[in-house]
Amino acid sequence: MSTPKRYTITAALPYTNGPIHIGHLAGVYVPADIYTRYLRQMGKDVVFVCGSDEHGVPITIKAKKEGVTPQDIVDKYDGIIRESFKDFGISFDNYSRTSREIHHKTASDFFEKLYEEGKFIEEVTEQLYDEEAKQFLADRFVIGTCPKCGSEESYGDQCEKCGTSHNATDLINPKSTISGATPILKETKHWFLPLDQYETWLKEWIVKGHKKDWKTNVYGQCKSWIDDGLRPRAVTRDLDWGIPVPVKGAEGKVLYVWFDAPIGYISATKEWAARTNKDWKTYWQDEDTKLVHFIGKDNIVFHCIIFPSMLKAHGDYILPDNVPANEFLNLEGRKLSTSKNWAVWLHEYLADFPGKEDVLRYVLTANAPETKDNDFTWKDFQQRNNSELVAILGNFINRVVVLTNKYYKGKVPQPASLTSIDEETLAELKAYPAVISSAIEKYRFREAQAEMMNVARLGNKYLADEEPWKTFKTDKERTQTVMYVALQIASALVTLTEPFLPFTSVKLKNMLSLKENCSWEKLVSTDVLLPANHQIGKAELLFAKIEDTEIQHQLDKLEATKKANEAATKAVEPQKDFITFDDFSKIDLRVGTIIEAEKMPKAKKLLVLKVDTGIDTRTIVSGIAEHFSPEEIIGKKVSVVVNLKPIKLRGTLSEGMILMTENAEGKLVFVNPDEKGVASGTTIA
Repeated sequence: MSTPKRYTITAALPYTNGPIHIGHLAGVYVPADIYTRYLRQMGKDVVFVCGSDEHGVPITIKAKKEGVTPQDIVDKYDGIIRESFKDFGISFDNYSRTSREIHHKTASDFFEKLYEEGKFIEEVTEQLYDEEAKQFLADRFVIGTCPKCGSEESYGDQCEKCGTSHNATDLINPKSTISGATPILKETKHWFLPLDQYETWLKEWIVKGHKKDWKTNVYGQCKSWIDDGLRPRAVTRDLDWGIPVPVKGAEGKVLYVWFDAPIGYISATKEWAARTNKDWKTYWQDEDTKLVHFIGKDNIVFHCIIFPSMLKAHGDYILPDNVPANEFLNLEGRKLSTSKNWAVWLHEYLADFPGKEDVLRYVLTANAPETKDNDFTWKDFQQRNNSELVAILGNFINRVVVLTNKYYKGKVPQPASLTSIDEETLAELKAYPAVISSAIEKYRFREAQAEMMNVARLGNKYLADEEPWKTFKTDKERTQTVMYVALQIASALVTLTEPFLPFTSVKLKNMLSLKENCSWEKLVSTDVLLPANHQIGKAELLFAKIEDTEIQHQLDKLEATKKANEAATKAVEPQKDFITFDDFSKIDLRVGTIIEAEKMPKAKKLLVLKVDTGIDTRTIVSGIAEHFSPEEIIGKKVSVVVNLKPIKLRGTLSEGMILMTENAEGKLVFVNPDEKGVASGTTIA
């Protein structure tokens, strides 16, 4: 499609079983926002939709773990996600929820049309059933060995290690994640979309039709799936959480989340259209509309094969023109994991780095996993902020605005005659919009942002070469011309930064006292972006240097997470041999109070304690110096073995043992009876 009349842009619906992290942002939401902002700048008719996916099995798993209802979970995380996106500047035209009535009706109507037209296969099949939990096991309620790669932690619908999609019944040695029991096979009736009937069409549409314009990682995964042969795919599930299947005989069944969720794009568009008095059908059913899905690589099959087959079966909808899926972003060399808290959560980032939304947007785009997995590190985040945003873009704008205010009281100077250097610089400036535009339209956002930064580099080089701070004393006219040219570059950056750094663009626009951004077309067609005598504002820093202490705080958080994960997976010490009650009764455990504490000289780990045992006051040497200072434990009640045979340690007689254990972070903690009314000397039975 060469000249679409309008654009429908979708971003993958996030599961509301947890907050948004940087992997989601880099893979889906930042590139989708860049593309949409650019289209709006180009004056295109565009709708950008998303919403909370509230019917996935991960949500019911989360609810079971937390002992709450699925509704509690989705309400909690929808609020966090919605607010995070808003604060981060993701410019959705509508962010909806799949729990809303308009979505339930849209999804039900879609299913009913296909059902009435005989587009489904109705079959009684054997599905995995947990006899202990007395329920059929949805995909994420079963785990087992992947039949393709052998990973022993594959889910029932997809192996996260090799990316292969399969049915739960394909798993080797399946186990229920609810009870841990080995499931049995039990008959149940479901409806299937016969993907095999669309195989010939998919070969023509994808394998032949999109070989040149879809990203290689997307095209390759689709071709592999099609070449392996497609099989019918269930569109219903035995669950009590989701959209009820709207046909007789389907009681206790809901629409499979991957049938329900992509229809959420349609219902979100309907919701937006009703609010803005638009006709939603033109954005989904008009051939002059360009539909683009932004997703992560784990959703490629669903958006490129299953959802298009659903749309084809329905018959009234357009198909996606492109699905520019990204690969995965890792964190400090490790795979991001929601369950293991190995992530940088967006809402936490916004709290820790107020006013630095664009720094994260910039770094995630610069490291975007567009064709292969990439890595986010806090040191790289700091380096890119300090060496690129501060030193290149921020430095150029600051010099231009400061010098304009210093030399001309903030008014754009009248230029004298332009030299060849000036003309070459302005000509180069005019060439950048087309270069950036071309990269964006090819979904190469990392390349596009790099070219935007090259405009700032152009400005810095121009100032460094022409040195207006020197010529101001010797050649007033030359200085006026140089500052005029530099201000044209600064003005162009207001427009060119907007898709990538929207908060920065607003700051720069206000600094230059511009009422609106000029269009991309004007950047190329006009010689004057900022006219002579235009009054600009005062300088303010676009970016601030990020200090080592701020980065260390983030690294410490990750280190704490790493230790907590290690502790959680640490093998529990096996039970020791049985002892008799008589053996146990020989141990005399008492409550004691530490009344004095000091470090043992020349011993890194030892503290010398004076402990009131209620029987006497005695010395106990304890290896806790790396975990506690003497001052913080004076007055602490502790559990003491008082009849342990005394032993000399570093020349000091130790007359007992204080009971200790480790917490999840590997820190020693007292096993203590620190309750009111417990007196020293009390026997521990």
